[in-house]
Amino acid sequence: MAKLSDLPKMAQIGVVLALVAGSTIALYMLVFKPIDDQNQKDLINLKAKQAEVAQLAPYRNKLSDLENQIASLKQQIDLQRRIVPDSKEVPSFIEIMQGEAVKAGVELRRFTAKPVVAHEYYSEVPFDIDVDGPYYAVLNFFQRVSQLERIINISNMQMASVHMAGQARVKKQYTYAPGETVVASCTATTFYSNAGAAPAKPVKR
Repeated sequence: MAKLSDLPKMAQIGVVLALVAGSTIALYMLVFKPIDDQNQKDLINLKAKQAEVAQLAPYRNKLSDLENQIASLKQQIDLQRRIVPDSKEVPSFIEIMQGEAVKAGVELRRFTAKPVVAHEYYSEVPFDIDVDGPYYAVLNFFQRVSQLERIINISNMQMASVHMAGQARVKKQYTYAPGETVVASCTATTFYSNAGAAPAKPVKR
């Protein structure tokens, strides 16, 4: 077998070029082509992700507005629950009324529960109550109740002096303090949402 050095000069150059070309092709096929194929796949994936981002871009500027709207709705729901609770919270209702009586400086003597009146979306829960105290303090009490966040309606109001308590239709007469001048009886009605419960049939009254 002839050695490379035995070949003519041009043949030697041709063999070297052939070897270099073969090595280059082999190197490309074994090393660079797999890398290039992977780069092409990555480029396709990148363009797909960029397209997804481009679709979501209009919502990016609205995200803050959406978050503010959600926060506002949550506040409205919390307020609605304070105004019309989801369930019958009789103890908390009594505590609210007692608290306002203390602030107004009157005596809240009685809570007598009356039948619940169910409607389709809410229920009325009435209580008969007796109140006594100084005249303006009693007026202040009912004024405070009317300004509560929670809806409380006062009806069937009867008021009389402590010396003629029977005219106010209170259930019992008490030993009134010297500063107390009037007694009053009324119906205090609070409301509860029927959310989550089966719709109730409206009650005809």
